Amino acid sequence: MTTDTATGTGAEDAPVPVPKDPPPPPGARRFWAVRRIPAALIALVLLGATGLLLYDVAAVRADRTAMAWRRELADDLATRPLDNAWVLAGASVAVLVGVWLLILAATPGLRAVLPMRRDHTDVRAGLDRDAAALTLRDRAMEISGVQSVRVRMGRKKVAVRAVSHFRELDEIRADVESVLGTGIDDLGLARPPALTVRVGRPPTKGGRV
Repeated sequence: MTTDTATGTGAEDAPVPVPKDPPPPPGARRFWAVRRIPAALIALVLLGATGLLLYDVAAVRADRTAMAWRRELADDLATRPLDNAWVLAGASVAVLVGVWLLILAATPGLRAVLPMRRDHTDVRAGLDRDAAALTLRDRAMEISGVQSVRVRMGRKKVAVRAVSHFRELDEIRADVESVLGTGIDDLGLARPPALTVRVGRPPTKGGRV
C-alpha cells in the first residue's frame, strides 16, 4: 500500500507582507495671525476712497461739475514740484504703510503662541507663552530654599531669576536647572528654548540684591 504526499503550494509559499514604518510627523510651524484689525482698517479706507471717487466720476459723466477737492488735488499735483516737503512727506508715509503691510503679510505673528510637537499628522497644538512661564515658575517654587521666581519665556530662550533665602546658591542653581530642564521637555514644544538661570539672595533692608 502506497500513499502519495502532496507538496504544499499556494498560500504556504506566498511571501509574508512586512509592515511599513509610519511616515514621520510633519514639522511644527508657527501659527499665523488672522490680523483682522489691519485688514478691517485697510478695507474701510479703500472702500471709502473708491466709493467717493466712483461717485465723483459718475457725477462728471452725468454732466455735473466735479467735486472741488478733486479739482484742487489735480491742479496741485500738476503744479507742485516733486521736491516739495508735502510731496516728500506723503511719499514717505505711503512707503512706510507699504512696508508695514509687507511685513504683516510675510510674518506669522502670534508670538505669544509656542508651537508644540506634532506626534500626529492631523493634530496641531500650541501653548501660550504666559501659561508655559507660569508652569515653569510653579515647578521652581517647589524646590527647597527657593523664595521667589521670575520666568521670562521666549521662543528661543527661557530666563529664570530665582531668589533663595537659605542653602548654597550653587546647589539652588543646579536644582533649578535640573527641574526646569525636565519641565521644558515636558511642555512638548517643537523647539525647546535654551535655559539660563540666575540665583541670588533676597534684598536686605536699605540695600539691593
